[in-house]
Amino acid sequence: MIERRDVFQAIADPTRRMIITKLSHGALNIGQIGEDFGMSRQAIAKHIKILNECGIVSMKQRGREQVCEAKLEKLDEVTDWVSESRKVWKQRFDKLDKFLETIKK
Repeated sequence: MIERRDVFQAIADPTRRMIITKLSHGALNIGQIGEDFGMSRQAIAKHIKILNECGIVSMKQRGREQVCEAKLEKLDEVTDWVSESRKVWKQRFDKLDKFLETIKK
């Protein structure tokens, strides 16, 4: 069975978050992405592979190099989840506040 990756796996790692940020400014090849990281090209390629499997990064062949581009719309899934979670927790805290007010009296 093939493991399906999701956007939350992609953003769980700080290196991948930094790669997403770097690619949000424009397409780069793996060498350009790896310039700011103290790790091997192979390690960067593994992170890129995960981001690609999650749908956040696409890879295209341009001449002899592979260029990576961010697909930031995929992060809308995270934004939606955070918004819904925030609503749920706000309701819970509002109920807790009301309960605490009733027991104070």
